[in-house]
Amino acid sequence: MSDVALVEKLVEKHGRLRKEVAKVIVGQQNVVDQTLLSIFSGGHSLLVGVPGLAKTLMVNTIARALGLDFKRIQFTPDLMPSDILGAEILDENRKFKFIKGPIFTNILLADEINRTPPKTQAALLEAMQERAVTVAGHHYKLNQPYFVLATQNPIEQEGTYPLPEAQLDRFMFAIHLDYPSFAEEVDVVKSTTTDNIQEVDALFSAEEISDIQHLIRRIPVPDNVIEYAVKLVGKTRPSSEAPELIQNYVDWGAGPRASQNLILAAKTHAAVNGKFSPDIEDVQAVSFGILRHRIIKNYKAEAEGITEEEIIRKLF
Repeated sequence: MSDVALVEKLVEKHGRLRKEVAKVIVGQQNVVDQTLLSIFSGGHSLLVGVPGLAKTLMVNTIARALGLDFKRIQFTPDLMPSDILGAEILDENRKFKFIKGPIFTNILLADEINRTPPKTQAALLEAMQERAVTVAGHHYKLNQPYFVLATQNPIEQEGTYPLPEAQLDRFMFAIHLDYPSFAEEVDVVKSTTTDNIQEVDALFSAEEISDIQHLIRRIPVPDNVIEYAVKLVGKTRPSSEAPELIQNYVDWGAGPRASQNLILAAKTHAAVNGKFSPDIEDVQAVSFGILRHRIIKNYKAEAEGITEEEIIRKLF
């Protein structure tokens, strides 16, 4: 099957997938779309929102609709790296045997990732970047495809360990969840206070998801679109040549990984919308989720209430 036919098939199945997820998740369509973009691009996502916005249910529903294995870890202050990766134990024959941890799955939900100490957070780094883990000197490949979808509560900061920039940079998207509208909340209450349970059908398989990721990488990108993405990322870095807005309000800008992710996500955004090559509008459409956690504001920006979204919008 040609790549053109594969893109057309992806558009059709992506539409069905959105409808399947909507059986369970009311509203939050932008959040679902960005999460799916991240998965089809082969990246990880950080979901930021207050409790009760169905973050866990959303990830579970998406995993079921994609036909992928799903595991959840509740991150707590006493969680150890071995609780995530697994550990070697002595079996009945007095030989060491490796017991795999919950990280060996397709979609790992790291719930409230900022509640666990840096040592445990760092246990995810190799897995997120290399799709493999090293335990007791042995190298273990993870299941493919593999994604980390982490959640974070933006209001309760007491007793938390903020993710360092190096780890934040490994998340392709930072996705913000807002409260539902009045009509959406009415639908949520109606659908969750009865015995009616919606069944979600698996529309994909692990192999199909991997094939889609390879298809996305084969999509051609015009040079002017790549140059636009690189220039956009470059504008976020404070320097004497940076826009005045950046010099005034930003301490650190986005690195080269942001440029790579912008192009990958723009390719995916174009493909699921039936286009065979991304344009500048596709880059702009994905830029908020990709850049917002890579722009480190200074105290002046915090004091004046300047948001990352405002900074990115003005960079356009």
